[in-house]
Amino acid sequence: MAKIILDLCGGTGAWSKPYADREEYRVLVVTLPRFDLFDVELLDGKIIFHDTIASETTEIDAAKVYGILAAPTCTMFSLARTTAKTERDFESGLHLVHKCLQIIWHCRKQRNSALKFWALETPMGYLRQFLGKPLLTYNPNDFGDNYTKKTDLWGYYNIPKKSIVN
Repeated sequence: MAKIILDLCGGTGAWSKPYADREEYRVLVVTLPRFDLFDVELLDGKIIFHDTIASETTEIDAAKVYGILAAPTCTMFSLARTTAKTERDFESGLHLVHKCLQIIWHCRKQRNSALKFWALETPMGYLRQFLGKPLLTYNPNDFGDNYTKKTDLWGYYNIPKKSIVN
């Protein structure tokens, strides 16, 4: 049976692609417009995702989720948000972070939970004032990408080995 990886707010699925490329994993990229995280139901040990494009649901046994990657929108927490026409709204930004954490908690609290890791990622910014210091702060060039952008990573996971690109 394939190990289930949830990629919450996954966008293109790039973060979960190394798992999706391997047969032993089943990856579900939960992102707009197909999936709205606020439409996810957490019921009796199940997670129910509503696919707005295919008009169907996907039900996952929360106890069988192996890993969760979460990348909630950073718009309200970004240090780069200096010229926006609207004011910073931490409350609306935290709604999505909270939903990601609810799904993580729902999986972890299950009896015989298979959850081995979870990670919540966002560019370094004001989210630290709400979640505290992250386990890891890195630049993408620390892990083989050819650019820098300080990024925070909270969660429960093994810290990867760096492969720095100058």
